[in-house]
Amino acid sequence: MKRTLYLKILLGYLIFGILGFITVSTFTSHISMNYIQENEADSLYREANLIASTYATNYYNSTITLEDLQRQLKSLDTYLSAQIWIVDTQGELLVNSREPVDMDNRTLIDGFNITDFGSKYYQIGNFYGKFPQDNLSVFSQFTINYKVQGYVFIHKPLTDIAAYHNGLLNQSYLTLLILFACAFVLLIFITFTIYRPIRKIIRGAEAYANGDFSYKIDVHSSDELGYLTASLNYMANELNTLEDDQRKFVSNVSHDFRSPLTSIKGYIEAMLDGTIPFEMQEKYLNIILFETERLTKLTHSLLELNKYGSHGTMLDVSDFDINQSIKTTVQTFEGTCKEKRIAFHLILSGQTLYVTADMSKIQQVIYNLIDNAIKFSHPDSEIKIETTEKNEKVFVSVKDSGIGIPKDSLNKIWERFYKTDLSRGKDKRGTGLGLSIVKEIIQAHSENINVISTEGVGTEFIFTLPLSKKREDT
Repeated sequence: MKRTLYLKILLGYLIFGILGFITVSTFTSHISMNYIQENEADSLYREANLIASTYATNYYNSTITLEDLQRQLKSLDTYLSAQIWIVDTQGELLVNSREPVDMDNRTLIDGFNITDFGSKYYQIGNFYGKFPQDNLSVFSQFTINYKVQGYVFIHKPLTDIAAYHNGLLNQSYLTLLILFACAFVLLIFITFTIYRPIRKIIRGAEAYANGDFSYKIDVHSSDELGYLTASLNYMANELNTLEDDQRKFVSNVSHDFRSPLTSIKGYIEAMLDGTIPFEMQEKYLNIILFETERLTKLTHSLLELNKYGSHGTMLDVSDFDINQSIKTTVQTFEGTCKEKRIAFHLILSGQTLYVTADMSKIQQVIYNLIDNAIKFSHPDSEIKIETTEKNEKVFVSVKDSGIGIPKDSLNKIWERFYKTDLSRGKDKRGTGLGLSIVKEIIQAHSENINVISTEGVGTEFIFTLPLSKKREDT
């Protein structure tokens, strides 16, 4: 399997850094430069308006001398780090804050036309070739007696603005570097809290895919990954148990089929080769018949149990009298009970007691429980069968006073082919499937069955069924 997830995370981290650098160097640089230029132009325009309304107007009105104007503009030049010009409407330079102007030989700005500014109050360029480098040039006109007399220009080199812009841009790069470092810390955090647990989960999944269900995924957290790990570990444990159960199941099936088949084969071969004389064959034919019936019963039980798979089984649900079903089933054991001198004690609630369930399958449950009780009851004992009604449920109890079930076997009696050590010597006909079938049928009805047993005292099985609404009409 290709390990590409972490490479994708690293690639995403590098792409983040590259895109961040490109964004800062292009988009951020462009919008910040435009913002600085517009902000600087607004600031210089306010200064130009102030100069036009005071110094330039006072000079034209002869309120201040040229020397005073020159001195004032020079001070403002130093403060603003920008040249200040006063130009008449024809484009002649009247005052320059950086150097005195020859009044007899004034400088004419070639091609000067104030309309070149358009609707803006500033422009960027070399101002008609007067500067060796681009400047931000801002103007404001001044009027006397409602007539435009000239313009105040403030020129600030773009290199100064660019230097300020670069300083801000460097701060942006520093911020990006900090973000990149934070992203690296986040990458380390993701590596240890997400990627490494995922890798452990993947290794566990690979082990499970290869059949190693004993592998435990070592991830301990309270988040979704921890929940997933716990679920996978639980699944692996269940699969491991299931695999053991399957091996046990195959072993038990093989054993229960092999024993009677071996007996049948052995006795038939002995008859054919004359080892068993003719006058004794009837005895051994009865043994073969017994083993054949045992195989038939085992096969029938397996087929019956197979009906209750993971997808459930179809139930033919109807309302019937559970008391009558118990009486009918008890009658089928009359011969067996006489042989073992076992009596039935029926304690049934009312003349009739209707339940809603699959009649044939519930009869099978009752049959299996009674058959089980008879097998493990002592001669001259009693089997008590009782029905009670409580909270819209009918409780059916089958209780014997036989050998009981060992405490450590109570949870295992529902397993297929399971037989307690006490029953192995006593029950030769049993298949170990009767109680498994009972459990499956009751669960198919979404009901419960419990067992209470004391070794040497007896066993009681209790299961529930839904009480039928028909009870009101009976």
